[in-house]
Order: sequence, then C-alpha cells, then structure tokens
Amino acid sequence: MSDRVVVAGAVCDRGRLLAARRSAPPELAGRWELPGGKVEPGELPEEALVRELREELGVEARPVERIPGAWPLKPGLVLQVWTAALVSGTPRPLEDHDELRWLGPDEIHTVDWLDQDRPAVAEAAGRLRAHPV
Repeated sequence: MSDRVVVAGAVCDRGRLLAARRSAPPELAGRWELPGGKVEPGELPEEALVRELREELGVEARPVERIPGAWPLKPGLVLQVWTAALVSGTPRPLEDHDELRWLGPDEIHTVDWLDQDRPAVAEAAGRLRAHPV
C-alpha cells in the first residue's frame, strides 16, 4: 500500500514566503510549517492544495511548481510541496494555526520550522532570491 500524500504550499507573494504557526496537535503546537493538508481519495494533489489553502487560510491560490522531493511525516503519510501564487484574499489563520507571518528569503530562519518542512522552505527561499514573485 502506498503512502497517503499530504500537500503543502510554499505560498509566495511580493517576494515573501508565508509561514503558519501550528496550534494543534499539542506535539506540533508553536512550530511553523507550510500550510496544507491531506489529499482526499480521487483528488489530484494540486486540487487538494487549492482546497486546503482555501479552508485553512481563506485564500485562493494557484499551484505553480512542485518542489522536488517527498518527506515522510509519520507512518503512511508523505509530504509533497508546491510553490503557490496568491490569487486573491488575505491569508488568515482559520484552522490548525494561530499566527501567520510573511518572511523574506533572508528571514526564513527566524521561525522554528517543523523538521520535514525545512528542505522545501530552503528551496522555496532560494527560488524567491533568484526570481522574486
């Protein structure tokens, strides 16, 4: 049986990356992540990303490009990350998060990222330095 995919969005706007602070579960609370969630059966990862960003942040976003790699979360779950452009709305922490921050490429180390998000965050920051969106 294959792992279930969890998608996350490296949401970029005006040369900055969106970081979301977890409010739950307790073992993750207070640490930062790229927002997203589980792909539902029959759903494409890109569709799940759009849905999750709408549910968690109240925004419309457009997946741009998958960041190479996949990172194990816990048994049976694997993380895939896409860069995403903000299409409309102002991100708000609607569920699973209690704070959001926009970070420039040189500010990404100012928050305590979840370990599995770190490689994708570093890649997204490098892309922002090279091509600010």
